[in-house]
Amino acid sequence: MNIPQIQISTTDIKMDYNITKPFQRIQQPKATLNISQPAATLEINTTNARLDINMDQMWRDLGLKPTGEMIKEYAQMGRQESLSGISRRVSEGNQMMRNAGKDMGRSTIQNIAKQNHGPKRAGPYNIKFIPSIGSVDVNITPGTTDVNITRNAPKIDVQVNKPQMDFTYGKVSGKMVVRPDVQIDVRG
Repeated sequence: MNIPQIQISTTDIKMDYNITKPFQRIQQPKATLNISQPAATLEINTTNARLDINMDQMWRDLGLKPTGEMIKEYAQMGRQESLSGISRRVSEGNQMMRNAGKDMGRSTIQNIAKQNHGPKRAGPYNIKFIPSIGSVDVNITPGTTDVNITRNAPKIDVQVNKPQMDFTYGKVSGKMVVRPDVQIDVRG
């Protein structure tokens, strides 16, 4: 017995595709940025230092005094010397008067002459420093410096630019080169 056979043969479809790819371009322009920094305000206030040097006492120690002061000093010294001279003469006169009638005669005048004769020493001599210590008076008034800084904030201006986009859609076109086909044969 012969059994019939079915024979199926197929032909696949063949396509020819023409593909245009899509195109996309994105460009981001830089942001516009303006920054300005105003200068800080700086104020400096100073008061000058003061140095006072008083050398009057030093000049006095050296014997260099103002004219008016020297005149007063010498007038006082002259007055003292004249008063001491008057006092000495009065005491010598009293001494002569007391001793005149006591048979002392010439010896009274000789004693007075001995008292007034010869150098008078002022006293023990010592070293003296001229000018004296502390005769120059120095006073310092310190100065001051005030610094004031006022900070100014920066000015920032930003302008954001939108992105620029360019887009072209892709395209697919195709044509059939070989049509699909199914053939069925029965044998047998």
